[in-house]
Amino acid sequence: MGVGRFCVQRRRRTGTIAAVSALGLVATLGGCGLTGGSGEVTLRLVAADYGDSEANSSQKYWDKLVEAYEEEHAGVHVDVTVYSWNDVDAKVKEMVDAGKAPDMAQIGAYADYAARDLLYEADDLLSIPVQADLVAQLADAGQVNGVQYGIPFASSTRLLFYNKTLFQKAGLTAPTTWRELAADAAALEAEGVKYPYALPLGPEEAQAETMQWLLSGGGGYTDAELGTYSIDSTENVATFNWLKNNLVGKGLTGPVAPGRLNRAEAFSAFAAGDVGMLNGHPSLMQMAAKKGVKFGMVPMPGREGPTKVSMGVADWMTAFKQNGHAEQVGDFLDFVYDKENVLDFSREYDLLPVTNSASTVMSGAPQDADLKPFLEQLSLSELYPVGRTSWAAVSAGVKKRIGGAVASGGSPSAILGQLQSTASRAESAE
Repeated sequence: MGVGRFCVQRRRRTGTIAAVSALGLVATLGGCGLTGGSGEVTLRLVAADYGDSEANSSQKYWDKLVEAYEEEHAGVHVDVTVYSWNDVDAKVKEMVDAGKAPDMAQIGAYADYAARDLLYEADDLLSIPVQADLVAQLADAGQVNGVQYGIPFASSTRLLFYNKTLFQKAGLTAPTTWRELAADAAALEAEGVKYPYALPLGPEEAQAETMQWLLSGGGGYTDAELGTYSIDSTENVATFNWLKNNLVGKGLTGPVAPGRLNRAEAFSAFAAGDVGMLNGHPSLMQMAAKKGVKFGMVPMPGREGPTKVSMGVADWMTAFKQNGHAEQVGDFLDFVYDKENVLDFSREYDLLPVTNSASTVMSGAPQDADLKPFLEQLSLSELYPVGRTSWAAVSAGVKKRIGGAVASGGSPSAILGQLQSTASRAESAE
């Protein structure tokens, strides 16, 4: 057993270094100090940008957090580079492929790197109190074959947003079933609403809209009992047949074909007052409020009533083994996941916290009342099967093809069957 590995394990058992560091004291533990005799250490972190302008760029969040950390940890420096979500995963892949992996990467997936044995296990990094504070459902989703490599960093769920002004004008109430949703969409269309129900199945984030509808129809990407992909299940085919026949086929999804409508465009249209209903995550609240749109939020309607299982999404913090800075990385991550830091990030970007301590605070704080409906959905949510290396291929296939399932002349059963074949091939290649 190497010295570094011994230090990590000892730190996990005691959980003391983070507590000592928080008091601003020298953190040394039986020769495993962060700075004692080892010289200057610079950690490199690549992170995604959650801001929508330069004013609230995630770079500003990280700069402030790193400054506070470095004030208490002489000799340890953290260099953070922030990229847009369009670029961050590709940038990290380029770095890894070039043999220059960052110490940490806050990105959208982790399974492929874990399968290549490039990542530290969460057990090697986080102190016991911090790891125990992670929301269990999210931490479990960060596992590959029962071992956690992905540390949840941010999360969100989805609710059905509706434009209160348009609904009031049409004399409508928020739908609870598919039948009511279709009837409301027809009434909105009769009032001249541009997008009665916005259905973004374009390549940007089609996998999200698809999953929410599959769940509302009693299906999903995988079989809960068997754990295998079930994309072309009877329930899923029935869901997309309903969408095709009752919404898209009747002209209730707006002037842009669902397969060409991206989430960002749908959100912008809602903020402009042109959308009656759509699935949205917490950031849409701020967008709509800035434009003066009065909106309501309810659980996604299902066949017979509100959907019992919502879609949850998590983004991930990962740590690469290449540079061998497990001790320093672990101590920094303990700081990142401190309750106050998690609260600051969640409130800045209207996201759900990934720790129990921060979730408890937000559930009862008046300033977080708008997020409470999303928090309530989190415990009932299902996440993408991100622990499978096959998910990348499946997600890409959904983005490329699913719009064709509801297009004129398209066949839901054929498209879902093709996606099931993609999943099966990807699983076989693992």
